[in-house]
Amino acid sequence: MPGLDLLRAIAIVWVMLFHSWMVGGLGGPLQPIADYGWMGVDLFFVLSGYLIGYQLLKPLSLGQPFSLGEFYRRRAYRILPAFLAVLLVYEWFPAWREAPGMQPAWQFLSFTLNLLIDYQRNQAFSHAWSLCVEEQFYLLFPLLAWWLTRRPSLRVTAAVCVAIVVGGMLIRAYASLHQWDYLESIYYPTYTRLDGLLAGVVLAAIQTYRPKAWHLLQSHARLVTVAGLVIAGFAIWLFRDRMAFIANVYGFPLLSLGIALLVAAGAGRQSFGRWPVPGAAWVAAMSYSLYLSHKLALRGVTVWLASRPAIHGWPAFALYAAAILAVGMVLHYGIERPFLRLRARRTSVGVREDDRPCASTG
Repeated sequence: MPGLDLLRAIAIVWVMLFHSWMVGGLGGPLQPIADYGWMGVDLFFVLSGYLIGYQLLKPLSLGQPFSLGEFYRRRAYRILPAFLAVLLVYEWFPAWREAPGMQPAWQFLSFTLNLLIDYQRNQAFSHAWSLCVEEQFYLLFPLLAWWLTRRPSLRVTAAVCVAIVVGGMLIRAYASLHQWDYLESIYYPTYTRLDGLLAGVVLAAIQTYRPKAWHLLQSHARLVTVAGLVIAGFAIWLFRDRMAFIANVYGFPLLSLGIALLVAAGAGRQSFGRWPVPGAAWVAAMSYSLYLSHKLALRGVTVWLASRPAIHGWPAFALYAAAILAVGMVLHYGIERPFLRLRARRTSVGVREDDRPCASTG
């Protein structure tokens, strides 16, 4: 699926550009692009909602037996080995952290970091917050999907979707009006960041249960792409002040809607998904390992450059990029891929598109 590979590659590169603030930022004309790189997380959320949603909803729609244990086992092979390896590095080598303070290990292991983090004191490995959101999604969505599909009802499903969106808007509005900490009360908690995952699941539900509507989206993929860009662009305009009330309340669902339209267009071959972009599939496959490890690479190069002030500007940027790729490749080919092959051997199933990295960054 070249279109989804391209979107996933854009998401991880965008997030890493955003995190370049750790080393002073890009500067120049590219800085505004990096400033909005946190939106790559929302792109990952929509992709994850769509791919995991389809993986679960398709067999349920056909009345096939659903194994919750098998689903969790496959997710464990996909997520845990690389994540635990990076967590051990953060725990055992504090000098390698991008910040001195770090939340207790049990919050990472229980995937509750995003609900308990004290960001002002503990910023190391804080980008694992989005992985926590996805893990909580993996835990709860299969049960919700099973319940909703026992007696399929468009009215009930629509009501659940509206409740999720409106509930998130109300919580963000309340937190914004009371000037609560933006990261800890609006940006990190799962219950305020479900818009993207929900948008992706809705796409999967349309493809599964409303094939005519899905075919209509695919047949007008170019128009859908334009609509997605316009809506996402409007959301970006709203987020020119990330702390603004309007942005916090309405920006996230609008951004998720725009991205969802781009994912719908990219899932077919009628728009930008028609032509594979060289290197996009490789970066997409590497995205999970890059997400986990890129701050360690940034930290390492920063320490090395501290005694070499003559290296700056684009040469320094090239060193950062090379280090990020090198560390990401070690994690991907040394840990992530071997465990995926082990899973494939134990299940006699190859690595499928829905098993590629669709998890979080940010």
